[in-house]
Amino acid sequence: MGSAVRRYGVAAAVCGVLALAGCHQHAPAAVAARPIVAVAVHPDGIPPEASLPGDIEARYTTPLSFRVGGKIVERDVRLGDTVKAGQVLARLDPSDLQKNLANAQAQLDAAQHRLVYAQQQLDRDSAQANEKLIAPAQLEQTQDAYASAAAQRDAAQAQLALTRDQLSYAALVADHAGSITSEQADTGQNVSAGQAVYGLAWSGDIDVVCDAPESALASLAVGTAADVTLPALPGKRFTARVREISPAADPQSRTYRVKLTLAAPDAQVRLGMTAQIAFASAQARTGQHPFTLPVTSLFHDGNSPAVWVVRAGSDTLELRRVSVGRYDERTFSVTQGLQDGDRVVYQGVHTVSAGEHVRVVAPLHPEDFAS
Repeated sequence: MGSAVRRYGVAAAVCGVLALAGCHQHAPAAVAARPIVAVAVHPDGIPPEASLPGDIEARYTTPLSFRVGGKIVERDVRLGDTVKAGQVLARLDPSDLQKNLANAQAQLDAAQHRLVYAQQQLDRDSAQANEKLIAPAQLEQTQDAYASAAAQRDAAQAQLALTRDQLSYAALVADHAGSITSEQADTGQNVSAGQAVYGLAWSGDIDVVCDAPESALASLAVGTAADVTLPALPGKRFTARVREISPAADPQSRTYRVKLTLAAPDAQVRLGMTAQIAFASAQARTGQHPFTLPVTSLFHDGNSPAVWVVRAGSDTLELRRVSVGRYDERTFSVTQGLQDGDRVVYQGVHTVSAGEHVRVVAPLHPEDFAS
């Protein structure tokens, strides 16, 4: 009996020690939620437009160069000047070309004299051959000399014509009417044949050129109409139609060059002006409306645009891919991937991760994110 009591006492003491030890253990501290700036987004109420920035360019632009080398001694036009077809733009020093022409003329005169002598010799030998006074072989040699002299005369004539053309090439002439868009050489500079001296933008058709992302190609085709606005000409809208879409993407920007012909351009439209090109997208026809977000909220999931969205009820983050219809200076327009009321992270998108527990705070200056 006494031993049983002792055993019970020892067991109770051990349990007490364990209980006291358990009282000193600390529960793991909960991870604090990261504060993030997120805003509930709502549709704009405006049908989306696939709007792209572009610029005004001439449909045809060609470099102008001399067809012979030499030293530029005269330039008659400057950057921005308007020129007519056939107008002389610049000249080379013609001294060497004139000497080449004189040499070619002398070569032709000598060849002409040799031909006259060969003709006379042929007439004499032909008469003597008829009288059997010379051997047939001698007549054949005379005929060969005449044919050679005639060929040399023809070559000298061709050389003279070539040197005359080269002398005319000392004047750089505009082959089309247009405007001078660049200058690559100055007076006194030695240039080689084919080296660009001016850039000429032809008069006539005017293009609006832009670079379209892959997401915009589905709504673009040759003949697609677009509205064009120019910041330099506020209040004016122009109509253009797509005439060419590049078949391959640029290897660096991964965009496709799109060229549109501007219909009835105003006289105030100048080459090089920036433009905003608005295409009516398929989403606009279905009545969907975009969400306008600040560029600070844009992230990427691989090569696709994405945004961070706070899951409703769990306050954790998920990365959601979206379709972008338009990029502006400070905002972008999301056409697919978001729902009305979704809370989108507006700042610090590169400091968060998927599944992270967050605490939403409102931005201090909401006007900073206005479009």
